[in-house]
Amino acid sequence: MIKYIFALLPFIGGYAFSQDVHFSHMEYSPLSLNPGLAGANSPMQGIVNYRSQWNSVAVPYQTIAASFDARLNEKKRRKKGIMAAGLSFFNDQAGEMKVKTTSVNLSLAYHLIIDRKSTVGLGLYTGFGQRSLDPNGGRWGSQYDGTAYNAALATGESFNSSSFMYLDAGTGVVYTYKEKQGYITQNDQRAINAGFAVYHLNRPGYSFIDKNSENLHMRWSAFVNAEIGLRNSRASLLPGIYFQRQKSNMEILYGLYYKYLLSEGSKATGFTRPAAVYFGLFHRFNDALVGKFMFEWDQFSTGFAYDINVSSLTTVSKSRGGFELFLRFNMGDGGGFRARI
Repeated sequence: MIKYIFALLPFIGGYAFSQDVHFSHMEYSPLSLNPGLAGANSPMQGIVNYRSQWNSVAVPYQTIAASFDARLNEKKRRKKGIMAAGLSFFNDQAGEMKVKTTSVNLSLAYHLIIDRKSTVGLGLYTGFGQRSLDPNGGRWGSQYDGTAYNAALATGESFNSSSFMYLDAGTGVVYTYKEKQGYITQNDQRAINAGFAVYHLNRPGYSFIDKNSENLHMRWSAFVNAEIGLRNSRASLLPGIYFQRQKSNMEILYGLYYKYLLSEGSKATGFTRPAAVYFGLFHRFNDALVGKFMFEWDQFSTGFAYDINVSSLTTVSKSRGGFELFLRFNMGDGGGFRARI
């Protein structure tokens, strides 16, 4: 019975209708965190994300996302601001009914240069999404004959459409600050990113039964993360907190990375590339502990996260939540983690 409940999660309380799918590596899905992050942290970067969850309970929920963003006037000297654009793709499939959500969005951002250390930016996004499902994939109460489930019985459900498209739009503001280290072995750098965004400002229709009867609720997103170098060492601390709210659904993810520099890299010869490892422990309030690991080599980064469920679903999930993986290529200033101005 529990598995049937999870198969119907996309329809219980408007779960899939009113709550966007999230990543544990929020900082590595930047355009779904804040459209103003386009161009904020790197002259050019591409990221691919994959997430799978609830394998121990029902048919796994699988999510694939990709984004690319770049500065448009990077080579212009004495500029007063940074123009940037980004393109993001998202695909999610949930449950036995194969409820699919696909979206493609274009982001534009402008970051005003306050001084050599900081910028403040405004980002906008617009795009379209598509929703679809398999009406024959679910099990309904009307298909129980009193003793067992009988697939031959009528579902009693009527869908106006098993697939529809919608337009989407939103905005966000971002502040970045970076104080570079005094010299390469001093490791006294400081960096901060903070932002606030609103997604689905236009509240598009989002129902398979009657598109105009239910709308996608706005999602409010806020975050602060930082990098603090531990002076005269190879270590840095990277705290972060991420807040999301969509109607009655709320998520708070907070925690800390420990970064250890394996190799500083050689700027003179270029023969030695910078490399670092990151170990992170985060907590999603009332839901899960999230263990994270990342390896960074020059312009390439890869990392994974695993959610250990600690909520009331622990008995069913056996503490197994979700697995997540990302790959990043950063054509910036030789790699680095966030807040690259």
